[in-house]
Amino acid sequence: MKKALQYIVPIILSVLLIWYLFKKVNFKDAMEIVSHGVDYWWILAAMGISVFSHIFRALRWRIQLNALNVKTSMMELTCSVFGCYAMNLVLPRVGELWRCSFVAGRSKANFTTVMGSMMAERLTDTITVIALTLFTFVVAAEALLSFLKEFPIGAGIVHFLYSPWLWVSLGFLVLIGWWGIRKFWNVPLLVKIRKWTREIWVGFYAVVKMPGKWKFLLLSAAIWGCYYFQLYVAFYAFGFTKALCVESGMYLGLLPCLVAFVFSSIGMAVPSNGGLGPWNIAIMFGLAVYGIPDVEGAAFSILQWSGQTVMLIILGIFTAIWIGATSPRIQHLNQR
Repeated sequence: MKKALQYIVPIILSVLLIWYLFKKVNFKDAMEIVSHGVDYWWILAAMGISVFSHIFRALRWRIQLNALNVKTSMMELTCSVFGCYAMNLVLPRVGELWRCSFVAGRSKANFTTVMGSMMAERLTDTITVIALTLFTFVVAAEALLSFLKEFPIGAGIVHFLYSPWLWVSLGFLVLIGWWGIRKFWNVPLLVKIRKWTREIWVGFYAVVKMPGKWKFLLLSAAIWGCYYFQLYVAFYAFGFTKALCVESGMYLGLLPCLVAFVFSSIGMAVPSNGGLGPWNIAIMFGLAVYGIPDVEGAAFSILQWSGQTVMLIILGIFTAIWIGATSPRIQHLNQR
């Protein structure tokens, strides 16, 4: 039942969020924008940049695997990343299991060891998203607060955030939490949480101490730089997003994209098929902060998501062909 829910829940979430999009947006108008108001060369450029993000991810993962004495070819690692994201379009989170299984099988390594390296990699990405989110909320605070104040609930949130009682209450809760942890230190639940936290720290510390850690950090920056600039390039495909870059100046053009990028990165944490639904809504919200209407935001998110999805399907097909052609069994038959 637990495994079934892991696959069923993301599909249900995707369906519900797509239904919400259809209810919120006039898709006839959105499709009109996609059909007549787009420079598709920029979408193709964004698709090309996304390929490099996968290659950089494979290069980064190789550093971790080499530190664990897991030897595999760069082509195997690259195709494992291609295949991982292609499989996630169908069944979320299954791609990660597949790529670890594929690499472990090809390199004759322990599956748990390979999986541990992947989890440490994902932890690095999570920390990156948190850092980008905090940075964005600081540099784009004025735009975010102005946007929230336009809605009654948003104005209430802003007032709540500036209330001294909030911070006094948070301080009190921290003290209560600290006392509770000390009091119930050996309760089984806390023991499990401590063990889980320790394992995460060990995985992250291994990244910090391993040979090539600076190259690892540089490749991490390259991965997330590709993610950001593939979205920024797509801004030039639509007149309304291009205006944020051209008419507002380069700095302001980078900032609206950063806001949309951070919201979309958070949206990808919601389990769904390739981000369909939560990613689109997150992009729409990020663009709405800078005055882009829902219809235009939906058109942008649909086309950008579609472009990336098509690229993942192409890479997935390439991976399937390459794996079939290089499988040990096929090579053995060719030798005979």
